[in-house]
Amino acid sequence: MRELGPRQLQAYLAQAGAPPPLLLDVREPWEFQRARIADTLLIPMREIPAALTRLDPDREIVVICHHGIRSRHVAQFLESRGFGRVINLSGGIDAWAREVDPSIPFY
Repeated sequence: MRELGPRQLQAYLAQAGAPPPLLLDVREPWEFQRARIADTLLIPMREIPAALTRLDPDREIVVICHHGIRSRHVAQFLESRGFGRVINLSGGIDAWAREVDPSIPFY
């Protein structure tokens, strides 16, 4: 699993080819409604095991949560299930809002 900070991820996404990495948010729906990165797929952490068939193990996946802890656990889980191109957003949506997109509300 790779770990990228918000600015690193922003630069990486800007140069990413097609298809772009899947942005996978693993927070709860109420958190996602409050603050999110555009074009992100929401699958709450507790639903990930049942949703594995919805994810392409060959596609690069960036896992996102509030502070980067839940997403790290999900990224490790995905890797243990054969997903080889997983990135964790260090610091989560909170760090993204502070460093990249101040229009995203804090909570």
